[in-house]
Amino acid sequence: MGLMDRMMRQFDDDVGRLRDGLLPENLAYWYGKVTADAVDMAPPWLQDKIAVRQDPILPMKFDLDISKRAVRYFAIAVEKNMEDMPRTTRLYFLKVQQMVSSEMDKSLV
Repeated sequence: MGLMDRMMRQFDDDVGRLRDGLLPENLAYWYGKVTADAVDMAPPWLQDKIAVRQDPILPMKFDLDISKRAVRYFAIAVEKNMEDMPRTTRLYFLKVQQMVSSEMDKSLV
């Protein structure tokens, strides 16, 4: 196997890993894990205020239904799981955190 073949195979593997991190079933798994961890950390009166629903028609769309008071627990759960996530999934959840934080800032104004 030549150098070019090895480089192309490595490139193909890298792209495959990046793509796999954004597959709807992988995102659903990590949303489930993060949500479960957030619920475990939250006080009992907030536990039912943390939920995520995957759109059945558009599987890449997730609706995060969370109380403003529970956002902190969700953010902590995301941070807790960050190292275990594939790189693209990690970037996705960083964006989710940014969007949630932005929405929280808007509500304070």
